[in-house]
Amino acid sequence: MTVLVFLYWLNNHNELGGKRMTEVNVPRLGEKVPSFEAQTTKGKIKFPGDYKGKWVVLFSHPADFTPVCTTEFVAFQKRYEKFKEMGAELIGLSIDQVFSHIKWIEWIKEKLGVKIEFPIIADDTGNIAKLYGMIHPGKGTNTVRSVFIIDPQGILRALLYYPQETGRNIDEILRLLKALQTSDKEGVALPANWPENELIKDHGIIPPAESEKVAEERLEEARKGEIECFDWWFCHKKL
Repeated sequence: MTVLVFLYWLNNHNELGGKRMTEVNVPRLGEKVPSFEAQTTKGKIKFPGDYKGKWVVLFSHPADFTPVCTTEFVAFQKRYEKFKEMGAELIGLSIDQVFSHIKWIEWIKEKLGVKIEFPIIADDTGNIAKLYGMIHPGKGTNTVRSVFIIDPQGILRALLYYPQETGRNIDEILRLLKALQTSDKEGVALPANWPENELIKDHGIIPPAESEKVAEERLEEARKGEIECFDWWFCHKKL
């Protein structure tokens, strides 16, 4: 009886600080992102199907007509060409209606001289936000500043969260996208602050050796100057 009572309490209280915890669905790295259909400022989309073969940066913002979000949208737009040069598309999202989105981007164009060219999803029901874990109850009912980097196969490769009170660093999102693409192309890992790492600068890190034979081969390659190594488990090369 004691065990049954405890399990009942645990099931109904699963709590911190005396309050029941609210589960937040969050897509996981390395897995297919959830599919959805949505109305955007550019028309209806089916995601990720309509973007197959492209990288996508899907990001949420708390609300239209707010100062921090406005600065972010201007920053994203000013770098939109860089994203497209890297084969990536931008998609914004908030739980505002499409009419609000349209009026807001009109205001941005009229007052700030910046035309927002990428689509913004009108998730007024909040269903997509819940599906992607964009609403965190501890931070209110609006979406937080989330960023999902999705590859051409519809796989989630990176996920970032920022609070409502802090705007995103768009250059860091560009850096992360470039790093993911470089890692895929070159078969390497990238170090901290790449491409300006304090130890190996813009080099890529070669995957660790999986046998003694490969470890010895790595050191031999280093002796020949083909790669550089601090030790057999930490080798790097110019990309």
